[in-house]
Amino acid sequence: MKVLLVITGLGVGGAERLVTALADCYAAVGHEVMLVRFHGEAELRPGDPRVRLENLDMRRSPLGLLVAMRRFRRLILEFRPDVVNSHLVHANVLTRMLRLVTPIPFLVSSAHNNNEGGRFRMLAYRLTDRLADISTNVSEDAVQVFEKQRALLPGRMLAIHNGINTEDFVYDQAARGRIRAELSVSDRTPLIVSVGRLWQAKDYPNLLNAVSGLAQKSVEFRLAIVGDGPLRSDLKALAQSLGIAGHVDFLGVRHDIPALMSACDVFVLSSAWEGFGLVVAEAMACERVVVATDSGGVKEVVGEAGYLVRPRDSEALFRGIDQALRLSDAECKTMGKVARKRVVEKFSLATTADRYLAVYRGEMTYNILEGSQ
Repeated sequence: MKVLLVITGLGVGGAERLVTALADCYAAVGHEVMLVRFHGEAELRPGDPRVRLENLDMRRSPLGLLVAMRRFRRLILEFRPDVVNSHLVHANVLTRMLRLVTPIPFLVSSAHNNNEGGRFRMLAYRLTDRLADISTNVSEDAVQVFEKQRALLPGRMLAIHNGINTEDFVYDQAARGRIRAELSVSDRTPLIVSVGRLWQAKDYPNLLNAVSGLAQKSVEFRLAIVGDGPLRSDLKALAQSLGIAGHVDFLGVRHDIPALMSACDVFVLSSAWEGFGLVVAEAMACERVVVATDSGGVKEVVGEAGYLVRPRDSEALFRGIDQALRLSDAECKTMGKVARKRVVEKFSLATTADRYLAVYRGEMTYNILEGSQ
């Protein structure tokens, strides 16, 4: 099968990690794969050299959009895919529109969140819904939100959980020691890690306010925030104003996430909203204790294998982190084993790839998560 994957960009994010991983999975089992991005540098890339990578280099202007869409049309006509699977709102809507003038045998539109940017974008989804053969999202919660906001007709969107390569995300004692030495964190000091883009959805002010409660109670800790984004300077200023700048390291973009997960004692997701929470599954696969906000599909990931707290509630997040830090070593190990078992059984990359391929073959015409809980 010829599969053309298209995404808005290939920055460091959950959707981008999934799409590059899917490209590798498809190529590994013999499919011919092209991965197209609309703009930007490819901070993430497929590892398989058989995956063809293309950049439309779209400029932010009407002319730039037109030129990029002409390039995209030429690529489709040249590659002649059996299926096109677009990911994220801009790629989804623009690929649907391109179908008006370009033959696409089967089009799958994949959203990755329960909040894709407000009413205008939901209206764009609604107006172009019939141009896609089927749509997917990353959790039951996200599907329900799309239907409630009338972005599409009920039954037109399937829930397919994100998946991770559980062979890559595994606890590594040597990596733990190496990262903690790099950060000058002793074995006795609890290390909290959070991974994600520094923007509104991740609600890092929530996390900083929560850990300031630890500092006020003289709890020893270090916090490492992994990722970059438009709020970096604001968050550094907030840490300074809260008096916790000495406890917080902003590490920027990193490509050794499994090692960072292994190094931490508690992983925290502080998001105001999420689609799935891929980093939570990654931390759980590394046998980490997880404290996460009950946002989007995160509850579907964590289950009973971690701590869930209310979004946008720093006091609740503080209590969750404090409780996690009070666990004994034996309790941490037990919770970590349960967490990894859950991810291996429910959220493996192979399972996710198989489900997408089933959609491409037209075998999935209902919500595939029904009855699989």
